[in-house]
Amino acid sequence: MSIVIKGRPISKGYAEGEALVCHQPIGFNFGVDLTDGRILEHGHELLNKSIKDKILIFPHGKGSTGGSYVVYQLAKCKSGPKAMINLTTETIIAVGAIMGGIPVVDSLEQNPLEVIKTGDYVKVDAVNGTVEVESK
Repeated sequence: MSIVIKGRPISKGYAEGEALVCHQPIGFNFGVDLTDGRILEHGHELLNKSIKDKILIFPHGKGSTGGSYVVYQLAKCKSGPKAMINLTTETIIAVGAIMGGIPVVDSLEQNPLEVIKTGDYVKVDAVNGTVEVESK
């Protein structure tokens, strides 16, 4: 079964792949390993899980503006997500994603944290602002 959800494009581009859903904000500055995309933040629900090559769905980022550079570095090191979907994308995530060429969509018509499950196949069209979800 497949559904299409409309949203707001933040960082233009297209990507598809396996979803990794996280209900906690992510602090990219010191919270993600640049070599393999593993989450390092103690107590985080994704601790030791890699965001590399995933469609990363999370509410929003947190922390200092240095997180923008980490998102950019993840893209350049090829250890970051293929695309990101947020409830609301704040400046830290938007700037890093735009610099790194990572497609980002937010403000979806349906809550992506409720509609998308880890392992679903997701297509992110951050030009037209659509997210297609194929349930696993």
